[in-house]
Amino acid sequence: MSLILRSRGLLLYRSLVSSFQNSLRAAITKSTYPHNSTIANSTHEWQDRNLSWTYRAPISSLDTSQGILPSHISSVSIRYSTTYVRQDLAPEPARTARLAPYEPPTTGLLSYLPASWIPYAELIRLDKPTGTYYLFFPCVFSTLLAAPLASPITPPLEILSTIALFLTGALIMRGAGCTINDLWDRNLDPHVTRTRFRPIARGAVTPPQAIVFTGFQLLTGLGVLLQFPMQCLYYGVPSLLLVGTYPLAKRVTHYPQFVLGLTFSWGAIMGFPALGIDLLSSTSAMTAAGCLYASNIAWTVLYDMIYAHMDIRDDVAAGIKSIALKHENNTKAVLSGLAVVQIGLLAAAGTAAGAGPIFFVGSCGSAGLTLAWMIHRVNLKDVKDCWWWFRYGCWFTGGGVTLGLFGEYLAQLFGLYRNKVDQPDKIEID
Repeated sequence: MSLILRSRGLLLYRSLVSSFQNSLRAAITKSTYPHNSTIANSTHEWQDRNLSWTYRAPISSLDTSQGILPSHISSVSIRYSTTYVRQDLAPEPARTARLAPYEPPTTGLLSYLPASWIPYAELIRLDKPTGTYYLFFPCVFSTLLAAPLASPITPPLEILSTIALFLTGALIMRGAGCTINDLWDRNLDPHVTRTRFRPIARGAVTPPQAIVFTGFQLLTGLGVLLQFPMQCLYYGVPSLLLVGTYPLAKRVTHYPQFVLGLTFSWGAIMGFPALGIDLLSSTSAMTAAGCLYASNIAWTVLYDMIYAHMDIRDDVAAGIKSIALKHENNTKAVLSGLAVVQIGLLAAAGTAAGAGPIFFVGSCGSAGLTLAWMIHRVNLKDVKDCWWWFRYGCWFTGGGVTLGLFGEYLAQLFGLYRNKVDQPDKIEID
């Protein structure tokens, strides 16, 4: 009986496949390659639910001469296998790279670790700390911006100890965020060239193991958070909701970078309560924190838009949404707009905090120069160039803003602006 059904299926599909070619080709192109990529030499899989038979045929070999269905056939149920075609339609580099086996690191920090530790070190991106720096910089910004608001002004040693705690927390929580992200993306990562060898994607770490590992990371992060004043706990815990939901944004919107911005910029708020400044009791502090947070969101969307261009071809094949895909033809215009918003909000934060000219020249000025340089120079069609600017742009812009804020702090610490700059009301620290 099975042989009869397969024979019927073969005859049926040979007579019908050309009639469905044009309509299904259009559907395939629309769902898998919205930019009209060539699929003439790809293999498609067709399956009739009623016959449970599969017929594979190269598009280039399909005959379009029949035109319409035979009169005795009223309907045919056809299922298009998206998983099969997406794998086949992945960019050529990805298909070639999948043939290469995973090789353990032979250089760098990870090469010195025991073999059993390497998958977990890769899971938290220990060998790629740029994400940790991007999470850390907003914490530094808020700490330095908040320090002059305290009365008496926060001493340098307290600032250094606070920043050290933030660095530890950024390292731990960035690792936890990466683990959560890889758990959500475990079925997508194998189809993207850059992510196909991530530990969960390649099977080196199982999902249950990753969940347990995430629990340990979150508990460690809680231990760091408890080293800050208790009010930091109330401000810090809600950010976990954003950490857990960011990976889902890639499935429902072309703007997951905005959700990432909400997550990565949370440190722009945390520096104020970390120094004992109650945001709810100070309008100037609340305004400064809100503007700084929004400024960092714009910065996050900007740099992650460049980062997203590294995966733009694979994202199409894997069905992942990103702002780079949405604005592929006007990316630099969007980047320029984001830079203007970032600098404008940064200036507003400084105004609310009573900052002086050193801040506006050092922080806002350096941000403008470095962002303009990066946007002008980055080649969005070159994966290596996108990675270079993503990696070092962190230090160009983040470092410049930090130096300006530190100079502003020193100026106010030593009374350089006395009777020259309007200061907001100081906040008494117990």
